Amino acid sequence: MKGLKLFPKIFLYTLSIMLFVVVVTHGLIYLLAPRLQLSIIIPNDVVVGIHQEQFVTEAVEKALPISLSCSLVISVICSLLFSKAIADPIKRIYATTERMMKLDRTVSCPVQTQDKIGALAWNVNDLYSDLLATIEHLEREKDAVRHMEQSKVDFLRAASHELKTPVTALNATLENMILGVGKYQDHAAYLPECKEMVEQLSGMIHEILDTSRLNAAAEPAKSIDVSDLVAELCEPYQLIAAAHQISFSLDLPERFPATLPVGPLGKAVSNVLANAVAYTEAGKSVSVYMDEDNLVVENECDPIPDSEIRRLFEPFYRPDFARSRESGGNGLGLYIVDTLLTSMNLFYTFAPMKSPSGMRFTIRLRP
Repeated sequence: MKGLKLFPKIFLYTLSIMLFVVVVTHGLIYLLAPRLQLSIIIPNDVVVGIHQEQFVTEAVEKALPISLSCSLVISVICSLLFSKAIADPIKRIYATTERMMKLDRTVSCPVQTQDKIGALAWNVNDLYSDLLATIEHLEREKDAVRHMEQSKVDFLRAASHELKTPVTALNATLENMILGVGKYQDHAAYLPECKEMVEQLSGMIHEILDTSRLNAAAEPAKSIDVSDLVAELCEPYQLIAAAHQISFSLDLPERFPATLPVGPLGKAVSNVLANAVAYTEAGKSVSVYMDEDNLVVENECDPIPDSEIRRLFEPFYRPDFARSRESGGNGLGLYIVDTLLTSMNLFYTFAPMKSPSGMRFTIRLRP
């Protein structure tokens, strides 16, 4: 019976057991019934014991075919009903699991009983739900890793292109000084320029290395007071703003507890503050305050066009109105902010504001 399907196998097993019981029962009746002694009570209260082996044997032999036939029919019917009751739920679970093997997300095992078969269906459904959740998680992780790898490739490509220009300029200046070409004979005038270019390259390389390590090790989150952290981060920028005649206002609640990694959050907020102060002219203002669960940094300036805002978060991108490194930085500030806030799953917005005219950066510190 190894090659039989489930229903015929259960039917044959059940029928075999029932036929065995029927045969053994009828065999015992056939063997034992003739040996029984019958007692007959007659009206005069006289008990007469008689042996009627031949009479009982003939009666059993006449009744046995009918009894066996009826028992056989009953056995077949009961075996069919029992086999169907056992096999159908298992067949439904089997058909469902075949669809599950093809990752059909709409399928689930029907649970129609409260016995072990019903519990098996529940377990299969729970297991399949966990499997789908794991697959979805792995797909998200795979997409995140692919995006991260592509971002690293793009970043390294942009970094190599960005470093090429100052390296080429420095090399050309030094070569002309060595050869004594024209104005480059005045070493005293051009050596400070070379030193400035070297310092610029050193700063860019430092920023590039820091940026490349942003995803190398995740700092664990811990309970912090955001108000204290932001107030501490604002202190140096308040001094810079005062030196450039910029009004810097700070309005924070007494306490704002949150569970976040201190280092990445501090680096992101510091970069936002640095941009706000750097792109605010003398006589205008920078405001830092909390709006419910949001940290808001505003600065008065010419609003950035919507077409440029998204590109500001690309590495080494500087808009047309601030393309030079002296006025536009190295183009990594907002890229670092985006990388850090995304790694912390913190939603942020950067949008123009109408009154007063300027830009507003908002970080949602809680989901």
